[in-house]
Amino acid sequence: MTEMKIANPGPLGLSGFALTTFILSLVNAGILSSSHVGIVIGLAVAYGGIAQFAAGMWEFRTGNTFGATAFTSFGAFWISFAVLLIGTGITKDNAPDNMAVGYYLLAWGIFTALMMLASFRTNLATAAVFVLLAATFIVLAIGKFQDSTNITGIGGYLGLATAVVAWYTALAGVLASVFGGRNILPVIPLGAK
Repeated sequence: MTEMKIANPGPLGLSGFALTTFILSLVNAGILSSSHVGIVIGLAVAYGGIAQFAAGMWEFRTGNTFGATAFTSFGAFWISFAVLLIGTGITKDNAPDNMAVGYYLLAWGIFTALMMLASFRTNLATAAVFVLLAATFIVLAIGKFQDSTNITGIGGYLGLATAVVAWYTALAGVLASVFGGRNILPVIPLGAK
């Protein structure tokens, strides 16, 4: 019995992450009004959430613990973030305040920093995504702690940079696939394989 080969799930996970991050970061940066945050909910559930979570499950299938942990976790992040935006039936009086959301973002920043350490054994493109994302979470957390739209705006621009690098990394994976494994866009390997 021959084992069925599966496609590289990395580009899907990175694409779902990048697009959802890009749209939310437009809101955080003040480029889109916060009245447009509803568009983030659909992306956070479907593309950043479910599609990225599925990519994580497929990474388990390929034996990539790093990819599986990262994509599954960030897929779950987006779903949890959508729930926060929608609300959970809790009255507005009991909705999380900036301090609570700040700790939520800080916790994700800590997790991302831990994953960033592992990313240094992958390639420069992937490591850049994690470095930028860790900075994004930390700056957004500080923005919530300080109740500062200026700091949140900086976090939004960091998020936009993160999304662009994630899209580049996704495209590099897709192009490598369609060009028979040739690296068309450089990702620069960092760790020993």
